[in-house]
Amino acid sequence: MLRSPSRFVRSCVIAAAVGSVLAGCGASSGDTASDKARPDAKTEVTVEPIEAAKELTDTNGVKVSLKKEPERIVCLFALCDDILTELGIVPVATNSTLLAHPDFLGAAKAKEVDVVPGGFIAPEVEAILSHKPDLVIGLGDTHGKLAPALKGATTFWAMQPETWQDSVGYLRDVAALTGRTAQGEKAEKTFRTKLAEAEKAPSDKTALVIYGSDENFGVATPEGDVAASLLPKIAQYPWKSRGVEGSYSLEEILAQDVDVLFVETMSFGNADGKLSQKLADNPLWGKIPAVRNGDVHEVDPEVWAKGRGTRSLGIVLDEATAALR
Repeated sequence: MLRSPSRFVRSCVIAAAVGSVLAGCGASSGDTASDKARPDAKTEVTVEPIEAAKELTDTNGVKVSLKKEPERIVCLFALCDDILTELGIVPVATNSTLLAHPDFLGAAKAKEVDVVPGGFIAPEVEAILSHKPDLVIGLGDTHGKLAPALKGATTFWAMQPETWQDSVGYLRDVAALTGRTAQGEKAEKTFRTKLAEAEKAPSDKTALVIYGSDENFGVATPEGDVAASLLPKIAQYPWKSRGVEGSYSLEEILAQDVDVLFVETMSFGNADGKLSQKLADNPLWGKIPAVRNGDVHEVDPEVWAKGRGTRSLGIVLDEATAALR
């Protein structure tokens, strides 16, 4: 769980009062989708062989070099935990709670993995190094600042996933560096097959994913949000990033006649209720068709917002396709 009240796991959050705007953020700018055209490209199920390597240039152009296959890996964000689980590896330490999910290690086994103090935003360098890691994996725009402090003591790998294709690429990269090539190929095949199956019967319903902790919340867009990058393949998803300063008015959202709404409640400290419950008394919120018809789904943010890897995205596909039927 994130421990900072000022930042979400996403790269940005634009706060706006409910009744005026719903905030949206992403990696690139664009206009609201005025049509509901579905992407033509279909997911390729064939998986290319993964070759073991000690050095490579990752899916986003970052060079990674190791002297040997890493045995002690510290995860500073949940994609790392997701990838390692897919490969049959348990990190020596993490600051994510994703491993406690029943489709990962489960609560009991997850307790055996040490927690990195300092939270997601400011993990403690001394604590990280106390685990004598061969490899530390973090989120580039959050943990890149740790690189100088870790240099010479371990290998630091800054990842920056924005789409499901990035996540698959990182899975393949970690599989190559750890020698878990067969496991990586199997995990990729499983995910691609599930996505391809979902694409065969896409829903005509309009979906929306929002995230936040209170009346100020954001719209997840396919540009920069890994889970949201799947939605246009399986439903109508007319939401595009407008850049850091962009926002969606509630009127624009109402105009899209949202049929199914997924809500990621981000809680900081003690949980104080679900986001959908906090919005229930707002009259404008109540006009959204999904809200009117009781088709609002509170989803696990550890999986939907933070997991980002093929196992998490498989769960997202299962839950989303079930809700969109």
